[in-house]
Amino acid sequence: MTVTEAPQPRTYGNFRKPRTSGLRGLSLGATLLLFAGLIAVVLATLISIWAALGLAVALAVLTAPLAVRDRHGRTLMQRAAVRLAWWRTTSSGGHLYRSGPMGRAGHGTCKLPGLAAESALTEAQDGYGRPFAVITIPATGHHTVVISCDADGAALVDEQQVDTWVAHWGQWLSTLGAEPGLVAVSVTVETAPDSGVRLQQELAANWVAGAPDLARSMLREVLAAYPAGSAQIATRIALTYSGAARPGSPRRGAEDMAVHIGTRLPGLTAGLAMTGAGTAVPMTATELAEAVRVAYDPTVASLVEEARATGGTGLTWDEAGPMAAQEAWDHYRHDGAFSVTWAMTEAPQGEVFSNVLTGLVQPNRDIARKRVTLLYRPHTRAEGARVVQQDYKNALFTAQQSEIGQARDDAEVTAARRTTEEQAQGHGVIRFGLLITATVNSAEELTTAAAAVDNLAPAARIAVRPVYGSQAAAFAAALPLGLVLPLHTALPQTVRDAM
Repeated sequence: MTVTEAPQPRTYGNFRKPRTSGLRGLSLGATLLLFAGLIAVVLATLISIWAALGLAVALAVLTAPLAVRDRHGRTLMQRAAVRLAWWRTTSSGGHLYRSGPMGRAGHGTCKLPGLAAESALTEAQDGYGRPFAVITIPATGHHTVVISCDADGAALVDEQQVDTWVAHWGQWLSTLGAEPGLVAVSVTVETAPDSGVRLQQELAANWVAGAPDLARSMLREVLAAYPAGSAQIATRIALTYSGAARPGSPRRGAEDMAVHIGTRLPGLTAGLAMTGAGTAVPMTATELAEAVRVAYDPTVASLVEEARATGGTGLTWDEAGPMAAQEAWDHYRHDGAFSVTWAMTEAPQGEVFSNVLTGLVQPNRDIARKRVTLLYRPHTRAEGARVVQQDYKNALFTAQQSEIGQARDDAEVTAARRTTEEQAQGHGVIRFGLLITATVNSAEELTTAAAAVDNLAPAARIAVRPVYGSQAAAFAAALPLGLVLPLHTALPQTVRDAM
């Protein structure tokens, strides 16, 4: 008789944030400033010792804001820049938004505020003849299509099936690096209380006049009790393509990109079938406008569901935004709701299981409406090889700076080498982030929601912080709109990485 060992749970990890190429953890810009300052101090000693001392003090004052970091890895210079940007925003009134007939959005419409103010929505058909919406962001030349998924969930599913789903999801993400024109992907899991409108409509459609009294009383009890503790979960995947000019071809508009995206959608949605995403279909223009409208004003959720059952809402993109919005330093007020958005500052460390984010994405009784958005930006094959090789060199450089080897530096070198080996074997390299948006009905509930997120984040093995001074932009980025935040900043990405 042979005894088979029980399969061990599969673990995941090796999430790496690329190391800096500077000295002792300093950025490249701070290292260059330090070396230039030291040379100036040495030359000043030939003139006067007091001049050299003054230069040394000035150098310390200049490099300290670039060297001192908080527990989230942000330097004093970055925090001061955020404060300055927030002061400029409030001074110019940029934190206020008013729309509608008495507003200032133009033509009495309710356009989206902030980064999505200039966005436009069109509709086309894919290779299967399915209608899909295309969001166009003129500032970056990006075009986004949103896929709605009916995720299966991991309840009563064996570990082997979950591992299969995770493997196919990793493969699907890996293929995005070779997707023509794709620049970003976001996965949004939104949880909200179920209003019971759908259940009521389903029962009304199947109600039989001559049904027994027991059956009717039971259904009435179900209709009264079921929505009280139930939740509605929506999963949406946004794919963002660039219409920028390429060698031999001019810049592409919304119509050209709709044709390009329409030919790619059947394959992308078919690839999601093996990832546990369930039925994946592209969202239409009306469905997307409804989802955004409810996000900015959750009080209309039940009205939207009722309208869907009676022929549709007819919402357009110019009606999807809020009537009024006001951004504060630590929260965002939009119509009749208040929201706070957190950003992940540290990915799960060490080895984790496939259910590490389960508690984070599940409904929470302390948060009326919650969105957890994973942001992905895939590297091409060539970019991935360059990034992992540079990260490996930086890890080696950091480890060699200490005469006595440290276990942490050795582990960093080992992890970086493992990443280069996996990339050489054909695995994809992708940048990712995470946003958490908690929406409540009153300002007094913000404290309870913040406490709930503070408890959920450590359980998910991640570190988060509120997006101070940019709550409106972070709220929009957590929606399936295809906003790529690094491309909407005043300083280019390369300059920020060097600071």
